[in-house]
Amino acid sequence: MQLSTKLTFVDFDSQALPIMCLTPAEFQTWILEQDEETQNWVARMGVVGKAGDVLVSSSEVIAIVEHALAHFAAIPEKLKGGTYYFEGLEENLLEVAVLAWGMATYRYQEFKTGAPVPKLVWPEDIDRGAFQALIESITFVRDMINQPANLMNPQTLAQKSEDLAKSWGAEIEILKDQDRLQKEYPLVHAVGKASATPPCLIDVRWGNPAHPKLTLIGKGVTFDSGGLDLKSSSNMLLMKKDMGGAAHVLALAHLIIHHKLPVRLRVLIPAVENAVSGTAIRPGDIFKSRKGLTVEIGNTDAEGRLILADALAEADSENPDLVIDFATLTGAARIAVGTEIGALFSNQKDLLWPLQELGDQLEDPLWPLPLWSGYESMIASKFADVNNVGTSSYAGATLAALFMKKFIEAPWIHIDMMAWNITAKPGKPEGGEAMGLRTIFAYLMSRYSVLN
Repeated sequence: MQLSTKLTFVDFDSQALPIMCLTPAEFQTWILEQDEETQNWVARMGVVGKAGDVLVSSSEVIAIVEHALAHFAAIPEKLKGGTYYFEGLEENLLEVAVLAWGMATYRYQEFKTGAPVPKLVWPEDIDRGAFQALIESITFVRDMINQPANLMNPQTLAQKSEDLAKSWGAEIEILKDQDRLQKEYPLVHAVGKASATPPCLIDVRWGNPAHPKLTLIGKGVTFDSGGLDLKSSSNMLLMKKDMGGAAHVLALAHLIIHHKLPVRLRVLIPAVENAVSGTAIRPGDIFKSRKGLTVEIGNTDAEGRLILADALAEADSENPDLVIDFATLTGAARIAVGTEIGALFSNQKDLLWPLQELGDQLEDPLWPLPLWSGYESMIASKFADVNNVGTSSYAGATLAALFMKKFIEAPWIHIDMMAWNITAKPGKPEGGEAMGLRTIFAYLMSRYSVLN
């Protein structure tokens, strides 16, 4: 059950070069032990022994690391093709190094061929199945987000989900009938009806019905023009990434199924394109949601919370043990925590700081923001039960989360993320990115491991 065939690992290569990893202190000891010619060569290379430095010779690679994911990720990014293996690393560091290698050697080359990518001989001491599934999942998220919107629309997102569900042995229903969708998921239909590619609701189920119900919801806006409240051209450039939440929950489902977590898994993806046409929703329109609450459209560019509201209401109807949604939801969250950290909300306050600490440990950060009930009056409507935007430009991420909170009572985690690296850093190439995926999966492994 593979998500990707692009992984840069091999089973064996007799010509592979060793990679020796040294801390900055170990490097200073090592350099003093070398002959003058070697010391001069290192000086010419400009290497002074700081973490992230890499020395490449014809017989070996010397990398300076401080056991951080980014330091290990810097290694393959400074290599030009070839095959390598890590020499003498302890198992816990080897695991970090393998993950970093998989993240750093990712390339999106569907339309443009790049330079040769270095390969790593898979270490015998590492559980290949588990780590390959994790690297595949990250690669899958990146690939899905990086696809241009002319190739990734609600129909192709649904087809990809169906292919995955079949490979998992999972059940899937894709609600495409527009009359039924309008009746059962009216907000999803309202947002997506302006597009030439009709909206749909993707519903995947897997696992033993007797196990705790875990529902994942992903925002599946395959392109966001902003609707009639049209985005500027600069703000529209990255809007192919607005289905990043859908990519995350499919990747997370892959990990859950690979590890056979004892859950009754459900994945809900409202898939739409927020387009402009004569049938587009208008500011001031009012719709009844799946839950029955009426929603006034204050801004057509706040469409993600609308489609998620219907999905949350459906998830809540089954009294699940836990609901988690991933969404590229608000620019306000980016202002609050920047582009590299996922904003974290939950109606279970005891989850917030443990998840933040876990994210720090895994170098996959999430940061709690408040579901402050004092702001609920800011999404009040004079003509409906609730407005989809606030009366203030402040606390935008919280207002979006408070809107969504009205549609769910079950334990709920909401992640508002960028899903995109705006600049390249070690292990994080510019483009689509998995954010919070490793942290949430590690949390789920811990939460449900007692049932194994």
